Parts: sequence; C-alpha cells; structure tokens
Amino acid sequence: MLEALKAQPQDKILQLIQMFKDDPRTDKIDLGVGVYKDATGLTPVMRAIKAAEKKIWETQDTKTYTALTGEPGYNMAMRKLILGDAVAADRLSSIATPGGTGAVRLGVDLAKMFNPGATVWVSRPTWGNHISIIKFVGLPVAEYRYFNAESGEVDFAAVKADLGQVKPGDVVLLHGCCHNPTGANLTLDQWQEVIAILKDRQAFPMVDLAYQGFGDGLDQDAAPTRMIAQAFPELLIAASCSKNFGVYRDRAGVLVAVSADAAQAEITQGNLSFLNRQTYSFPPDHGIRAVMTVLDDPALEADWKEELEVTRSGMLGLRAQLAEELRRATNTDRFDFVARHRGMFSLLGLTEAQVMRLREEFGIYMVSDSRINIAGLNAATVPVLARAVAEVIR
Repeated sequence: MLEALKAQPQDKILQLIQMFKDDPRTDKIDLGVGVYKDATGLTPVMRAIKAAEKKIWETQDTKTYTALTGEPGYNMAMRKLILGDAVAADRLSSIATPGGTGAVRLGVDLAKMFNPGATVWVSRPTWGNHISIIKFVGLPVAEYRYFNAESGEVDFAAVKADLGQVKPGDVVLLHGCCHNPTGANLTLDQWQEVIAILKDRQAFPMVDLAYQGFGDGLDQDAAPTRMIAQAFPELLIAASCSKNFGVYRDRAGVLVAVSADAAQAEITQGNLSFLNRQTYSFPPDHGIRAVMTVLDDPALEADWKEELEVTRSGMLGLRAQLAEELRRATNTDRFDFVARHRGMFSLLGLTEAQVMRLREEFGIYMVSDSRINIAGLNAATVPVLARAVAEVIR
C-alpha cells in the first residue's frame, strides 16, 4: 500500500540549511534559517529560562500528565501577556500547543469545524507553512496583496482592495507584528481601517503572533491584536514562545479563542480540548512550564524583559547599520526600508538569480525570495553583505 504514496516536495528552508552545512567555506553567512542568533552566531538560552529550569528541576517531583489543555497557569499567563485587559477573562478559552505552528494548525482545524465552507485568506507573501497547513486541513486559500517589493513597504491600497472581496464567514489570517517574511507592518491607523473592512465583510479574524517583543516592545507589538479583540466578538490567536523566550526546541505555543460571551467560551474551550485530545492528547510541558515559571516570578519576569529588550534593540541596531551600509555601497536609498522594518526578517527585493549569485560567489545564504534573517548578521558581517548585494545588483 505504501507504494501509493507520492514524494513530497522538500521544504526550501530546510534544503537551504543543509546546503549551508555542506558548504566548506569558513566565511559563509547564514541568513536563511528563521531563528534568533546573537553576535557570535549562537541561539542562547535566556537567563530567566535557565533559572526557571533550575527551579523546576529542584522542585518537580513527577512527570505525570498535566491538564489536557496544558498547565492552567501557563494559559492564564499567556492570555495576560497577549491581551492584557482588552477582553473579559470569561470570554477567553485557550490550549497549550507544540509551538506556534501547532497553534496555527489547531486554529485552522477549529475554523474548519465551525465553518467547513470558509476560505482562509493569507497575505501575499506570507510564512510558507501557512498555506501548506491550510491546504492540508482541506480549506481553500485566497491571497490578499500585501507588499510592494519595489518600495519595500506595505501596499495598503491593494490590502484594502483585496480584503474588500472577503465573503461573510471567511477566515482572514493576519500577522500580529513583525510580518514574516517582509518585516513591513501596518500602522495603527491602517489596522483600524483593516478592522473596519473585516467587520463590514463579516469576516472571522485569526492572528498569528509569533514575534511579540521583537518589534517595538511587548505591549506595542500586542496592540493590533488587542484592537482586533476589542472590535470583534470572536477571534483566534496563535502565539509562539519560541522567539521571545528562546525555547525553540521545547515547542511552547498557545491557541487563544475569544468568544462572544462566557457561555460560548465554555463550549469553545471544550472544542479546543477535543482538538488537543485528537491530535496529540496532552501537550508537551517542559518549555511551557519554564515560560510559566518566568511569568509567575516577578524577578525572573523582569530579567526576561531586560534580556528581550537587549535582543530587540540589537536587531534594530543591525537594521540601521545595514540600511546605512547598503546606501553607501549602492549609492542609492533603495534599501532604506530595512531600517523601518521590524522583527527578524526583511525582503530585499532581489531576483532569484541575484540570490543564487550571493550564495555561489559570496557564500551568503538567504531564501530564494531574498528574505533575510537580520539576526543572522553581526556588526562585522553587515558591510560584507552590503558590498555583495551592491555587486550582484550592478
């Protein structure tokens, strides 16, 4: 029977990772893999997480299952981190998930349960796994134009025109902050216009919040999600702790649902628990418990916020340096948008042929659409990248 299976296309980023590993050059630069790295190229364990893990190790006396929804304290802490006081607590339901990807997957599963005929709208471009997950679940995908590659900015007129075509009940997947792969975000005024359009079209919003704290700050990055939550009776939020807590391999995520009232929230919670049970039964606990321990301890939380702020400001510094070096190397302002973008990623607007030249001639690896991971750079490699880009665009 297995001969009926068809070969699946390889993930382009995973292919790129392997190509980088196989490259013998010692001066190669990896800007493809989507994880935070410090100036030495290490993805560090955050101080507060290390302290929390030590605390857990010293006090934990069992490895038995926790709740089907994940540790309740984690769910409560994540709801507070994401939404603050924007929504009454009795309207919220949530489950712990294996990373943000697990949250997106179960969010799409839930959407299919409540509206099997829904189309899921995603930005063009978007994180590649969005479309793959939606199609695998069996829902149709539509795209709304988002990015102008020439200007390096959001094409807001196109965003409004395309979202104006959404049908009642369709799900619109929105990047809460630090848009992946472009790094270009909507302003708060633009978010208000998007909210008005989606309300008029009777759409169902779903927010992917994978980078809270990596853009303009924890509360600033959550502001659009909180605005949406206050404007709509119903909302799904898929959030990840991989980046802002650095627990990538421990797979800590959460899916939060906002319901119209407390009675509906109880039913929604039952359905979320059902999805966990059907998919993997109980969610993983170690990373989730470490995050909860940090958020429940004022001293650890303060230390985490301090280190996260250093991480965020470091990426902003690299953005400013790269924009300046590109301006100097190319003698144009073509790439000034890099300094205005937020989060780990930016799209440079290069052709696939130019990206290939960067890889083959200069040992600089990025995704074929020219998405770069800003955190893959440091002060010494920024001018190297700028000179190489100037060379391939001549």
